[in-house]
Amino acid sequence: MSYAEEQVMYRIPPHQYVHILDKNTNVTRTVTGPSTFTRKDHEQVVEGPSAMITVPPRHYVTIANPVVRDEATGDVKLDANGVVQLTFGDFEIRLSGSPFPLYPGEAQHGRVTKLRVIEKNQALKLFATREFVEEDGTQRNAGDQWLFTGPGTYTPRVEVEEHELVDSVVVQHSQALRLRAITAMSDRSGVERFTGEEWMDRQTGAYMPSIDEQIVGIIQANILTEKKALQLRALKTFTDIYGVQRMAGNQWLVTSDMAECHLCDVYEKVEGEIPITTLSNRQFCVVLDPIVNGQRRMGAMELRKGETSFFLKPGERLRSGIQDVVVLAEDEALLLQAKEAFEDSELAEDGSFIDKRRAPGDRWMVYGPRDYVPPVEVDVIEKRRKIPLDDNEGIYVRNVSTGAVRAVIGETYMLSPHEELWEKELPDEVERLLAKQKSQTSYRSGQYEDYDYTHERNKTEVIKYSVQHNSACQVYDFKTKTARVIFGPDLVLLQPDEQFTVQSLSGGKPKQENMIKALSMMLGPDFMTDLIVVETSDHARLRLQLAYNWQFEVPEGDQADRIFNVRDFVGDTCKAIASRVRAAVAGATFDDFHKSSARIIRRSVFGEDEDGKIRGSFKFAANSLVVTNIDIQSVEPVDESTRESLQKSVQLAIQITTQSQEARARHDAHREEEQAKGHLERQRLQNESQSEGEKKHLLELRAESNAVQSSGQATAEAKARAQAAQIQGEAEVQQAQLRAQASKIEVGARLECLRLEQEAEVEHRKAMDALEIERAKKLASLETRKFQNAVEAIGPSTLAEMARAGPEMQAKLLQGLGLKGYLVTDGKSPINLLSTAQGMLSDPTVAAQMAQSN
Repeated sequence: MSYAEEQVMYRIPPHQYVHILDKNTNVTRTVTGPSTFTRKDHEQVVEGPSAMITVPPRHYVTIANPVVRDEATGDVKLDANGVVQLTFGDFEIRLSGSPFPLYPGEAQHGRVTKLRVIEKNQALKLFATREFVEEDGTQRNAGDQWLFTGPGTYTPRVEVEEHELVDSVVVQHSQALRLRAITAMSDRSGVERFTGEEWMDRQTGAYMPSIDEQIVGIIQANILTEKKALQLRALKTFTDIYGVQRMAGNQWLVTSDMAECHLCDVYEKVEGEIPITTLSNRQFCVVLDPIVNGQRRMGAMELRKGETSFFLKPGERLRSGIQDVVVLAEDEALLLQAKEAFEDSELAEDGSFIDKRRAPGDRWMVYGPRDYVPPVEVDVIEKRRKIPLDDNEGIYVRNVSTGAVRAVIGETYMLSPHEELWEKELPDEVERLLAKQKSQTSYRSGQYEDYDYTHERNKTEVIKYSVQHNSACQVYDFKTKTARVIFGPDLVLLQPDEQFTVQSLSGGKPKQENMIKALSMMLGPDFMTDLIVVETSDHARLRLQLAYNWQFEVPEGDQADRIFNVRDFVGDTCKAIASRVRAAVAGATFDDFHKSSARIIRRSVFGEDEDGKIRGSFKFAANSLVVTNIDIQSVEPVDESTRESLQKSVQLAIQITTQSQEARARHDAHREEEQAKGHLERQRLQNESQSEGEKKHLLELRAESNAVQSSGQATAEAKARAQAAQIQGEAEVQQAQLRAQASKIEVGARLECLRLEQEAEVEHRKAMDALEIERAKKLASLETRKFQNAVEAIGPSTLAEMARAGPEMQAKLLQGLGLKGYLVTDGKSPINLLSTAQGMLSDPTVAAQMAQSN
């Protein structure tokens, strides 16, 4: 192979390069195009041909291990061996320009990147990794941070790291920025801030925080109105935006009088919104712990009356909220008690107010009609009203000073300041009996509610009990240890120390004790029923049901309470009568008792007089009870065999009677059945006859209907055609009449319009003539008034002088011309010789000449 064949020729296109290694010197050089390169045998192409790096406008690329260039010429520096000097481990930012090759050792770090455009109200947070000096001479130390604010295009540097893109914060109206200092700094207002300090920036618009500031948040303003205030608390001692120094822990209000809206400062905390307290002219309130002249009065109270509006200051609160003015009617009053000593005004009888000293604990009443607002030194115990009482109504009143209790009955009563209503307690048994009487009264009046005696009765009302007719009630007074008896019909009004005497009577058959409880006792006449088991002398045991008629013979005077000497008069009476009956029956046989039971029982109870006749009554002397009659309602054997024998005989008699009644009933039923069959057969024949007649009438109607149907269709068609022709003719006639009426109406309307136009024109002409006449009159009047005013303004003397001035001047002119008279005329106008002669005669000169000639 020849030497020429050993050489290789490379054609390097434009914007491309190759790296050639010289194996003899171990130096790599860069050859750029466009060129033709002939490789020698000791040379080797280690890279390429490769395209040069092209950076478009507004782009950049990062080169690792960049070459070292001469600062003056910009050429690449080579060492003594011709090797390109590199800055190993470093990077270089290259911007747009001519395409450039990579020298041996250089490398492209990343792709070609577009330069970052920082918009308005944006900033790029930068961090210096090493010291350097910017183009404007600013010295940057390693660790420095700063912002590159827009609008602008940021050119990166290898000494700077890009951290983040920061957007400015837009602060709108009624907003503020809460900022915190990261390091010691000066804010944009020039105020020095220490590390960690927070403050508020209240300027509206876009705000870009500096690198030493941190945005804590955007504070929204609290809108203040006339009805709302803000309660704030100071977190530390500071001076607020209103120029007031606030101590740590202090609380205060910000109202609409101070600002339309409030931005909470960093050392302020919103405790809440305070609504306005509005009092009308009929309201008041009591403020606890009020603030007076800027000082809080703990434990004090302040009375505020309407009409007013205010905000409760921090720490203040209302006692019982907003209260209405107490309106007292004529029959109302307030019971008051003083909590502390104070000066009060009391309304006198003549309507004036009297000053009065109230001591703590005093009780008094304010009477209506009036409006009353209780002072803070006064407690309103209760509102009282006059209690209207009928003649049969009352209340129990207790004096709180003496403890005496009395009953007020039959008057309208107002409790005094030292009185109160007293509740009278009754035993449960009495309560039930009173409630039972009320329930029975309500039942008779049509009301069926169940009454609860533990809740229904008003214990302060005088207890009323209605004693029915022919009954009596006993009331015992524990204070005087006396009893009184009330006979019905009457109404018992129980005094405070009185109690009812409860009657406990036996009831049932046979009688059992304490079955009936009552407050009153019936006086009779009445009856009671009892069951008695007796045994005859022949040992037949019988059960008797007896009814006793009884009544009380009420003693007169002080002995009337004898009827209450026996508590259970029913049980005692039944026991006494039963013992006498058993004794009498024990001495008689069953047959004797069965034949004359009534006489035996009556004689045993009533006894016999001296003549051997049975007495008519049996009287109990202890309580004046009189038994007037005994009725034997039933007599039944107690033994089963005796009862069965009696039942068989009775059943046999009943059976015979029943069979005879059944035979009579069957005969009557058979007779009524035959009569009913005859009536039914006759009715059936009549119905068949009527049915045949109706069928005949139906066939006649069908024949008539068919005849009418056959002839009706032709008749209907002819009538329909005739009616159609008639309707058409009538419609044409009516249409012609309507056209005539329409033309008549149209002509009449035109004539009426023409007449109205002419009348309107005439009226208009009359009105215009009247206005013209009126205008002429007014002009004449104005001219007359004008002339009169001018005459009055000139004056009579001036007019006389003016009238004389013309003739005198003319006379003097004639005298100067030597003319005795003259007349000038155009020959057309007539001449008034009379006035001319008069004018001549009136001329003194002419008159004198005529006198001389005469």
